[in-house]
Parts: sequence; structure tokens; C-alpha cells
Amino acid sequence: MLFKNKSSNINDVEFIIPSVNRNIKSPHPYKGTLISVEGTDGSGKSTQLSLLKKWLESEGYGTVLTAWNSSELVSKIIKKGKKLGILNNTTFSILHATDFADRLNNTIIPALKEGLIVLADRYIYTALARDVARNCNKDWVRNLYSFSIKPDGVFYFKVPVEVSLERITQTRMPSYYEAGMDMKLSSDILKNYVLFQSKVISEYESMATEFDFDVLDGTHPIPVQQKKFRAAVNKIIKRKNA
Repeated sequence: MLFKNKSSNINDVEFIIPSVNRNIKSPHPYKGTLISVEGTDGSGKSTQLSLLKKWLESEGYGTVLTAWNSSELVSKIIKKGKKLGILNNTTFSILHATDFADRLNNTIIPALKEGLIVLADRYIYTALARDVARNCNKDWVRNLYSFSIKPDGVFYFKVPVEVSLERITQTRMPSYYEAGMDMKLSSDILKNYVLFQSKVISEYESMATEFDFDVLDGTHPIPVQQKKFRAAVNKIIKRKNA
């Protein structure tokens, strides 16, 4: 895949050869540090990442935060498609891959080249879990994201599906696609959420060993999780800068 930065300089063009084993399982070549968090909605990952960002900046590190489905290129299209309920599993997957590719090219890699710490609130593992749970072919999805690069650390905030649902419903009902209603596993949105997110969790569990996730218990108190999170990230940064 050819990536071209926003600069018109031809020297800014670089090639990333699509290969899961080469790219997502081998260290990236950039001087910055890429940290990603994964987990179901309600796992507390975004809260933990926000706290980590504040701590890193207080320690003098430059950070960049990038969130899933936030590309200026396609995020509005994705949101509109979700609102209308017209995305099937294939278009859902392709649009989110486009979102990720745009952010990887224009946000993540440039920041890593500058030596910054990039904090990704969800990375490709979200797609590998959700899309396969939506019955997309696993090899097809991995090939779709084979241009991506390996994070220096992946943290999976693990919570039971019942805890995830309980936390979400304290303030709102699950959204249509969040609950996996497009899969038609149940006519009841809460039951469908449990059935669909259980499939997502199963995919995360199977990836934890394969991709060397650092698994944190998302049911523990926030300060306890943050202490472990900071310690683990600090080790990654020191190892990276050694």
C-alpha cells in the first residue's frame, strides 16, 4: 500500500507492503512509541487512557491521542450509515478500515516519526474482533488491515459482558450497531448486546496470546488499574529509549 503524507513533496511517499506477519507482528521502525487500548464499551479503557495521557504529559512526554472512527475523511459517512442502519458487515468493515488507514497515514505515523507517544483508543484489534463477530471471514479482515504497524504495547481491559452492559445502561441504552442488532441474534436489544458482545470478547480472548496483549482486569478500582497501566507503559517507554 502506498501512503502519501499531506505534503506534496514526492520524498514524503512511503510504501508499506501489506503483510500481517511482517507488519503487525514485527516492531515498527519509528522512534516514537505506540500504545493502544482495547476492550468492549464499558470496559473503562478510555478513562484509563485519558488518565495515562495526563500523567505522561506531567512527566514531560509529548503525546498524541487518536480514537477509533475519528478520521475527517470518512467518520461522518460512517456515522450517517449507522444512523440509517444501512451498513452490512462488509461495508461496515471496509469503511472502518478506511478510517484507520487515513489516521495511520496522517496522524499516527507522522507523530511516531517525531518521537511522540501515540495513544490509540482502539486499534486494528477492534476490527479483528468486531468484524469476525459479524461473520466476516477472519483471513479477509486480517488482509484488509495488513498495512498496519505493530503497537509497542497493547492493553486489553477485560470485563465480563454483564459488567459492560451494566456500566453502559447506567447512562444510556446500547446503540444499534454497538448491540449488534444487525446480526439479528435477538429482538431484545439488551439480550442481543450480550450475545453479540460475548462473541466480540471471545475474539479478543483468542487474540490475547497471539498478539501478546497485556491483560488488565477492568473490574478493579480505577486507581488500581491506573497504577498497573502506568508501570507497564513506563517499562515500554524505557525499553524503547534504551
